[in-house]
Amino acid sequence: MGIETISEQRCFGGVQGFYRHESKETGGAMKFGVYRPPLADGAKAPVLYYLAGLTCTEETFVIKAGAQRLAAELGLILVTPDTSPRDTGIEGATGDWEFGEAAGFYLDATTPAYASRFRMYSYVTKELPAVLGAHFAAADLGREAIFGHSMGGHGALTIALKNPQRYRSVSAFAPIVAPSHVPWGLKALPRYLGNDTKTWRAYDTVALIEDGHRFPGTILVDQGSADKFLDIQLQPSRLDEAARAAGQALNLRLRDGYDHSYYFIETFVEDHLRHHAQALRG
Repeated sequence: MGIETISEQRCFGGVQGFYRHESKETGGAMKFGVYRPPLADGAKAPVLYYLAGLTCTEETFVIKAGAQRLAAELGLILVTPDTSPRDTGIEGATGDWEFGEAAGFYLDATTPAYASRFRMYSYVTKELPAVLGAHFAAADLGREAIFGHSMGGHGALTIALKNPQRYRSVSAFAPIVAPSHVPWGLKALPRYLGNDTKTWRAYDTVALIEDGHRFPGTILVDQGSADKFLDIQLQPSRLDEAARAAGQALNLRLRDGYDHSYYFIETFVEDHLRHHAQALRG
């Protein structure tokens, strides 16, 4: 379970690093970022995972969101995995920004073409934490939280709902909440999971809530009103309706005039980090 250090830089008194390792889950090399805040010798810090969206990498949030300053203040370790395996050699896995490499949808594929490589659910929930535990002594894996953007918001919400005792908090920016009903999901889910729509429900936030999954804390979601994907791909009203019907605590905030970009994320990232820090300290 060795890792290769790609780079490390001093950042707000801590260290922003990027690393590579050979993944058993995805059958190839995976990259991830870790921001370690300034800590006393031997001290540990809670771990906050960020899952990025379509076309993104392990670097996108780290470079664009401006989160390290607050992570240093709050004493949070930020972990940013890549969005999918790379260089898979699978026909059809490249050339379409909405599917395949850079679009892993944080699921474990079951179709023959993708099952051996596209296992991002198991990578995020099992292998990556094990790598952190083996190589980052400051990571307190007893205190974990998760958030993400767009496809990554979908990943964070579905992962937290299926592991409610594992993660102390969850939040999302502009998440895909019902992939079973929108074009992005209708393109990806059959190719990863097959045509039986019942199997898609395990990777659909609204369906998980309808099927009885609950998160014990409040789910925080920010959505821009000027997001060009709002009505067709994101449809947050579906999440609101499902949460109300199920009694799932949800703080869904429509942000007037904001779009789908990282300008939106960096505007409200402080709210999310403080949301997670409060839960992780409890």
